Amino acid sequence: MMNASQRQRRPDLLLISSVSVIALLLFWEGVCRLQWVDPLFLPPPSSVFARMAGMWEQGALMDHILASARRVMVGFAAATALAIPLGIFLGTSLRARAAFDPILSFLRPLPSMSWIPLSLLWFGITETQKYSIVFMGTFAPALLYVIEATRNIDPLLIRAARNLGATGPQVMRMVILPASLPQIFSGFKVILGLSWTCVISAELVAAKEGLGFLIMNGKEFFQTDTVVLGMALISVTVLVTDVVFRIIENRVLAWSR
Repeated sequence: MMNASQRQRRPDLLLISSVSVIALLLFWEGVCRLQWVDPLFLPPPSSVFARMAGMWEQGALMDHILASARRVMVGFAAATALAIPLGIFLGTSLRARAAFDPILSFLRPLPSMSWIPLSLLWFGITETQKYSIVFMGTFAPALLYVIEATRNIDPLLIRAARNLGATGPQVMRMVILPASLPQIFSGFKVILGLSWTCVISAELVAAKEGLGFLIMNGKEFFQTDTVVLGMALISVTVLVTDVVFRIIENRVLAWSR
């Protein structure tokens, strides 16, 4: 919980952040207006906003945002849904972890881009292919976070629960899962950002809509304002999803405060 002094500082910090963003945009606009930089290489913010307004009126902009967001959410949900139970199991079983470690060591270094050729062969240029890229790029890191969160639980808590007569499922439900959830949520916030990297990689290669497609399409037609717009929308969308994720985290982990 924030104390009174922290709550009083928040408006001041927000003002400082807002001023810094406005100053950056004004400097950027001025550099372009003075023709210190060719607009072909770096368009001014006014051109980017004009492009955004035009695409918004056409209805195409929201379609690209929703397409990318849907792919991220489906792939991220699938990866975390499998990583949580498997990670808790591996984190509590030395033998299972020893058996699975070689597989995880093989999957962990592979970037999402390396899966694109195989995914195109398996699924073609489909939505399933985009979901699979996000899943394959985030599953191994998510699994590692869950394993480490489970292994970091104080063994005294588990022994105390067992000494008090708790069964295996009760220990899992009342000790292991609650104790590991804060660290799992912290890790998954990082994984959520990684999911956007994965989906943009997939959309840059094979897609007909999405923010990655928007960037690549702008590049093909030398529309650098479209490229910059796509980049800016990725950042804004990630910030929005991060805020939503924090709200969910605060509700789920309300007991920890």
